[in-house]
Amino acid sequence: MSYSALLTDLYQLTMLAGYFEKGMQNDPAVFDLFFRSPPFKGGYVVFAGLEPALRYLSELRFTEEDLSYLRSLGIFKESFLDYLKVFRFHGRVTAMPEGSVVFPLEPLITVEAPLAQAQLVETALLNIINFQSLVATKAARITTVADGRDVVEFGLRRAQGPDGGLSEVRGAYIGGARSTSNVWAGKILDIPVKGTHAHSWIMAFPDELSSFRAYAEVFPENSILLVDTYDTLKSGIPNAIIVARELRAKGHELRAVRLDSGDLALLSRESRRMLDEAGFPDVKILASNELDEYVIRSIHEQGGRIDIYGVGTRLATCQGEGGGALGGVYKLVRYNGKPKLKVTSDISKSTIPDRKKLFRAIGVDGVFQMDIICREHEVPSPGDLVYDPRKPQITTRIPAGSVLEPFRSVVMEEGVATESSPSLPEVADRCQAQLARLPEGVLRFEDVLAYGIYLSSGLHELRMRLIDEVQEGYR
Repeated sequence: MSYSALLTDLYQLTMLAGYFEKGMQNDPAVFDLFFRSPPFKGGYVVFAGLEPALRYLSELRFTEEDLSYLRSLGIFKESFLDYLKVFRFHGRVTAMPEGSVVFPLEPLITVEAPLAQAQLVETALLNIINFQSLVATKAARITTVADGRDVVEFGLRRAQGPDGGLSEVRGAYIGGARSTSNVWAGKILDIPVKGTHAHSWIMAFPDELSSFRAYAEVFPENSILLVDTYDTLKSGIPNAIIVARELRAKGHELRAVRLDSGDLALLSRESRRMLDEAGFPDVKILASNELDEYVIRSIHEQGGRIDIYGVGTRLATCQGEGGGALGGVYKLVRYNGKPKLKVTSDISKSTIPDRKKLFRAIGVDGVFQMDIICREHEVPSPGDLVYDPRKPQITTRIPAGSVLEPFRSVVMEEGVATESSPSLPEVADRCQAQLARLPEGVLRFEDVLAYGIYLSSGLHELRMRLIDEVQEGYR
């Protein structure tokens, strides 16, 4: 999918016009994209959207139609519109690997470019990264609690428009939903598509059994029967068993039955029993109907026997306590060669200045222990004193024996990607591998363990000095 240069807020363009008028457009600037707290009151975020973000940057340009529209607004000078004619992004981008598990205040993406270029891309980068990371995080929570069972993304009809539906599928795939009902997304993203039929198929036939037989006749190798139109246990499953026997007699097998209403734990247990007793232990049970991580957990706790979860509305719309949006922000951290920070009365909302490196401390067991944000020239070591960025009076030391791995790299130079993007399955595999290395408490839904994010001594000292300098100016 291509993105228009007009995928921005008006104030980005008015600032650009101002920078241009004041001769500031080429001043060197550095911006960080980060978030302050995870959604869903959880302990982590899955970083998603990097590949489309880099594609947006590499393709960024104003068409004649774009310029004509901007001219019609009557607020921009012709000299500025002439500047936009040749506008391109020629900056450097440093980022985490897409699919990484990430945490508050860490720079997910750093953009280094002339001020006008770095400023304009703020809105689009936030739009792409915030939404896909939000969905990927929701999907990761769902697939983690599904505990190895397949999760199919079913959310197109409730997604935020056609383009949102495509972005949502991409984020969901990264988070662990490895197939979708969205055919367009399947084509664009080259991922598996799956589906059954609706209740209307059943109701269009004289009775349930004849509808099942007709579907099996048309799709003998791919029959999944929706069994809850009338009565799941008295009608749906018995009729599905009849059709399963007829398919087997012709050399085929019924693939699955689908439950879409009722007590899914109870119905899946009884359906499993009936299918097994009839000689069909390999027929899968697929469940849908307003599922999320909490419902799936409850089904497991009640002994449900579901093999595949079709998750739609609550994934596509990211419903859940503390959900609905990822509050990613994009802040200036260096300008004209000088570190910059935003200061408020609440130090937890003060930004972290300057160019930065990020290291992840990993224990001998492979479990992630903490992340350390440093100045660009620093290389931390086990035993070093580090500082809590929200409560600087709290300090700790990097665990002895840990391995410190750099966790960001340059992914774009002079507006050109430095290497080809990994495939979507590779990104999704990275997500699952990193989730498996988190401390168990970080994965919980309640009483979540806060993963440790710390500043190196050098970065802490720079930040506190700049805060003092700013506050001194207002005393």
